[in-house]
Amino acid sequence: MPPAQKRARSYDPAKTRAAVLAQFGNVREAVRGLTPEQLALPTRLGEWTVRDLVAHIGMALTAIHRALALPEPPKADAVLLDWPFATATNAAAIDEFTRNLAAEHPDAEAYLAEVEQSLRAHLEEHPGTRILQTSAGAMSLDDYLVTRAVELVVHTDDLNAAVPGLQVPYDRQALAAATRLLADALAAKAPGGSTEVRMPPYAVVQCIEGPRHTRGTPPNVVETDPLTWIRLATGRVSWKEAVEEAKVSASGERADIGGLLPLMS
Repeated sequence: MPPAQKRARSYDPAKTRAAVLAQFGNVREAVRGLTPEQLALPTRLGEWTVRDLVAHIGMALTAIHRALALPEPPKADAVLLDWPFATATNAAAIDEFTRNLAAEHPDAEAYLAEVEQSLRAHLEEHPGTRILQTSAGAMSLDDYLVTRAVELVVHTDDLNAAVPGLQVPYDRQALAAATRLLADALAAKAPGGSTEVRMPPYAVVQCIEGPRHTRGTPPNVVETDPLTWIRLATGRVSWKEAVEEAKVSASGERADIGGLLPLMS
């Protein structure tokens, strides 16, 4: 993507840190109440069980620890909008690592408690300007924490979908960050101004080449709620399914964005 199309909005570092800790706390609280039978349930993530999913949620945060243990890169060479498009490249390695973690940590709640304790210590020790080497390239800790908020929201939704009756809450700031980063990724993937995509109350972006509207209601409009948008962007639900279930409203000849989805997997 050209640099102008990779320009991301800014995120308040203090709010992002608080959101990551809050959402992880929500997950910890939910996992504390899961039975062995619930931990053995299947998920929508291939062959992963709920126990595997919980291990992966912890792994998403220990990625910070692992990156901090490496030598600091001389400068950042990646931006936030690089990250959504880099996630699929390590799928096989992530799957193996996740399964090994789940086997090594049979007490899921104790494992998450260790992860949180370590995370808090690392966040107190390192400034947000510290550069980390990530799967998407070198970026600041502050930026990388935004991606951790996305991971936590996406996998909280996976957890809720896997365990009947479970309703892990979403931290508002974490949900907003996830919605906005994935909305901006859509605009970067299909730059233009002919179609307006709305995810109230968190994000509005324009995308797709064509006539750009300047006032009034745009001719091509897509609107959905934040969680449906996140599911679309990550392949948890298809465009066709979301439209048929009235989870998405789309009007205008350029409003079918199904061919652009998912953005990450």
